[in-house]
Amino acid sequence: MSQNPAAPDLSKHTPMMQQYLGVKVDHPDTLVFYRMGDFYELFFGDAEKAARLLDITLTRRGMSAGEPVVMAGVPFHSMENYLARLIKAGESVAICEQVGEVGASKGPVERKVVRVVTPGTLTDTELLTEKSEAVLLALHQAPRNKVGLAWLSVTQGALQLAECDADALEAWIARIAPSELLHSAADLTPAFMQRLQALRLAGLPMTARPEWQFEAGLGQRKLLEQLQAASLAAWGAEDLEHAHAAAAALLAYAEHTQGRALSHVRQLQVVRDGERIELPPATRRNLELVQTLRGEDAPTLFSLLDTCMTGMGSRALKSWLLEPMRDRGVATQRLEAITSMREGLWQKLRGELKGVSDVERITARIALRQVRPRELVGLGWALSKSQQLGLMLQGLPGLLSSAAADLQPPPGCAERLVATIKEDPSALVRDGGVIATGHDADLDELRAIQDNCDGFLLELETRERARSGIANLRVQFNKVHGFYIEVTQGQLDKVPDDYRRRQTLKNAERFITPELKAFEDKALSAQERALAREKWLYEQLLDDLQQHIPALTRLARALAGLDALCALTERSLTLNWCRPVFIKEPGIEITQGRHPVVEARLAETHGGSFIPNDTRMGPKQRMQVITGPNMGGKSTYMRQVAIVCLLASMGSYVPAQACRLGPIDAIHTRIGAADDLANAQSTFMLEMTEAAQILHGASAQSLVLMDEIGRGTSTFDGLALASGIAAHLHDKTQAFTLFATHYFELTEFPAKHHCALNVHVGATESGADIVFLHEILPGPASRSYGIQVARLAGMPTGVVNHARHALAALEKHQESSREQVDLFAPPPAAEASAPSKAEAALSALDPDALSPREALDALYQLKKLIQP
Repeated sequence: MSQNPAAPDLSKHTPMMQQYLGVKVDHPDTLVFYRMGDFYELFFGDAEKAARLLDITLTRRGMSAGEPVVMAGVPFHSMENYLARLIKAGESVAICEQVGEVGASKGPVERKVVRVVTPGTLTDTELLTEKSEAVLLALHQAPRNKVGLAWLSVTQGALQLAECDADALEAWIARIAPSELLHSAADLTPAFMQRLQALRLAGLPMTARPEWQFEAGLGQRKLLEQLQAASLAAWGAEDLEHAHAAAAALLAYAEHTQGRALSHVRQLQVVRDGERIELPPATRRNLELVQTLRGEDAPTLFSLLDTCMTGMGSRALKSWLLEPMRDRGVATQRLEAITSMREGLWQKLRGELKGVSDVERITARIALRQVRPRELVGLGWALSKSQQLGLMLQGLPGLLSSAAADLQPPPGCAERLVATIKEDPSALVRDGGVIATGHDADLDELRAIQDNCDGFLLELETRERARSGIANLRVQFNKVHGFYIEVTQGQLDKVPDDYRRRQTLKNAERFITPELKAFEDKALSAQERALAREKWLYEQLLDDLQQHIPALTRLARALAGLDALCALTERSLTLNWCRPVFIKEPGIEITQGRHPVVEARLAETHGGSFIPNDTRMGPKQRMQVITGPNMGGKSTYMRQVAIVCLLASMGSYVPAQACRLGPIDAIHTRIGAADDLANAQSTFMLEMTEAAQILHGASAQSLVLMDEIGRGTSTFDGLALASGIAAHLHDKTQAFTLFATHYFELTEFPAKHHCALNVHVGATESGADIVFLHEILPGPASRSYGIQVARLAGMPTGVVNHARHALAALEKHQESSREQVDLFAPPPAAEASAPSKAEAALSALDPDALSPREALDALYQLKKLIQP
């Protein structure tokens, strides 16, 4: 909550506005949805902003403190639609509900903020897509260029800590992909502020929090309280004081937004440099892992892999893809599980998983007491399914064995849900009709009164017609006037003496009798009491479920992992993938490797087949210099090698006939050409920046993809840079490198660099046309075929013919005049030249031994020596 040392004077405002403005003081930077009957209203500046963002009507109604009240509102029953639009725009919203009873006290009904919805703390199913996760990240700027990080997915209940150098912050943020970032409101260095500003311009929502919340000791206490532990040693987190400071602000903010403690957050993970395979932002973009280069969700590697039955399975699979571990233990366990399921078990498991609710998110919403009745029905059904899944996995080894144990539902939980909640309950508890019949005798009795209402009214109507002689007398009910007996004007002389007038209409009068009044009190009271009873019983159910949160969290994690494994198993069979083999020695050996996304698109759109290729790299063959025409398949080949390595590292079968893979610590890519105008970087500057990052970050266990480096500048500059970069990767870094180029001069590189070899993509001419073979063949390419490709692209015939003649002239001139230049010779050492006569004479002088006259004569002599 924001600190407000000097509260504003609200005495001149109306009582309602005093209440609203008092709430607004505590949420100055947040839109306040203020509940008034069937609407959430926004006032003053909030109303103007909401009207602009939501395209809703802005009105002025009444006066407060001498000024008209500017307001705008949204219906409470469609609040989620408006919330989703505001969250997408990066806004946060405080939900202020009526918590008091109408008429319980003088002045406006008591209201309070029950939760704050922000981009990083979303839990509502309506606001989150099933395959995405809202992640809240807090940063603490520390001394000596260090940064503490703490991040949390509220729906997963998973808290993570890390520390990094400030220079690596952008890479960490790209890896975490937060939905909202918290930072201190004070004491930020200019460099750190500049970094935050760049992230803000990129569209990342940010929230400043009070400086005092970023305190290491407070963070450690909060972590221990959250984990219900006496020490952080079990998680290896006791020495991360900068991350503790970030965690303090993170947990305080998350509790503030949810309006309660996060009882389901019991997991902690410390993420350290060197544990995961590094996939920089450029790699994720260029390999199109989760988004295409155009920013679309498909076709990508993830969209191809994701055949999961549940949203939580899809989220687990995406996490595996983007966060592969360097240690091969987890990947090996996943591969063993896939192998065990390939004989047909996966189909049976998917049959049970189909339609299973998102237990992960439901569990979080139970802990936060935000869960809805229909979600609990879904949870009860999912628990029965998980029990069946656990039985199917019994006796199997490894991951499947541990999953079987975690899939056992908490004792009595499913039975409690079935006994308490109706099979088809109302959407919201406030609507009633949620608690099952037979669960509570008092509720059943109150419902019986309501159910018998129609029968009583019909019986009363019959009796009153007989007693009064009024044949068209009617006994009815409406929400405004309650129960009444209606008599037309022509029959008023027959009205009995005990009728009391309730309402006069144009052609009729409405009456109430003591008997009807007594029934009305009982019926309306029964309705209110039944609804209150349902709410109380529902809260009791949530109380009982709190004890099962840890077990439900484990069960959700097991369901998600099993679903992801089933998807990988299905893909391995459907797409004809093989199991990779991990080896200790460095190397990448791929037999008949394929690019899975391109292969799928070819089969889908053209009915064609993908041409596979082999890759052999090891200690004595670390670099491939790849030449050949555009459209020939160089980039596809390079990407497929990286994708095969990534799939194997995450624990998936791979698109190849065979694969043997040594240790991999990172996949770096420099592919394509584009400006970064927002950061004032030209195509070439961006190219060189990314290349420099690779040269600084890659190691001998890295896979590096360099595609057409040096093309953004003049031919000689680009060629010189490309040769220098290739030499550095080969000699210094010694990374496994796929180096595609159109500079034919670079085909001379392997002659002096014995761990490099030339390969090219095959192509042949058929008349004036070119035929791409898409094969990787040994040796350098003979031609670029650029003019033939231009012709295929639809270039006018005149331009193509002109280009042919110009190319012939250029090649003839080059052959006759070019001197052979050794691009790969080391820089020459500075040559020592003989000293001049003046320099020799000057060296022979001893200034301390000269008289003034001798010094002057020597100066004249030196002057003569240097004169031409």
